[in-house]
Amino acid sequence: MAKILFVMTGADHWTLADGTLHPTGFWAEEAVTPYEAFRAAGHEVVVATPGGVVPPVDKGSLAAELNGGQEGAERVAAGLAAMTELQRPVRLEDVDLADYAAVFYPGGHGPMEDLAVDATSGRLLATALESGTPLGVVCHGPAALLAAVKEDGSNAFAGRGIAAFTNAEEMQAGLGDKARWLLQDRLTEAGVEVRVGEAWAPHVIVDGNLVTGQNPASSGPLAAELLKKLG
Repeated sequence: MAKILFVMTGADHWTLADGTLHPTGFWAEEAVTPYEAFRAAGHEVVVATPGGVVPPVDKGSLAAELNGGQEGAERVAAGLAAMTELQRPVRLEDVDLADYAAVFYPGGHGPMEDLAVDATSGRLLATALESGTPLGVVCHGPAALLAAVKEDGSNAFAGRGIAAFTNAEEMQAGLGDKARWLLQDRLTEAGVEVRVGEAWAPHVIVDGNLVTGQNPASSGPLAAELLKKLG
């Protein structure tokens, strides 16, 4: 049994271009589906957030229409309730990467607010990448990669191929034209190679020890790829 670190947002809002605070957090399915896969494989999960705050769930991610119907919504809600680790997160600032066999970042718009500029998270990501630690990041989670800046100012993930929530998906979700910046654009500017798949369809990219997924539908396939790296 290995310990897997879930690094999660502590932000319950995303600041839009006009200064409006859009209520958000982490996306439920992107935490629940991998959590269930890792636990079923016998692994332990530890949740870490900036400052050790309880990660807020994006209420919108619990809606029936975003979970394939009421039955799917109830399954995700039940899975979320079973994730007792969410209620006792450790402080990200206290994490020692050596204690964990893998690291996973779920998405939701929350990471766009806090993890995108969190230097502690950025250092953890850069160290995980360099050390070969299996690293999974899904949907808006790759916003955290933007904080993985090396001493020379370059991004630790520059040149890596990844999947991340796309401009097209952000526009279709209705927030693209309200955002201060778009994830695909900002990652591309940082030298990260965003490989775009079909909108809303599962799309996972494996580049060495880095496994990334484009959207909520990618969280299950991403978890399966990450488990392969844990043997």
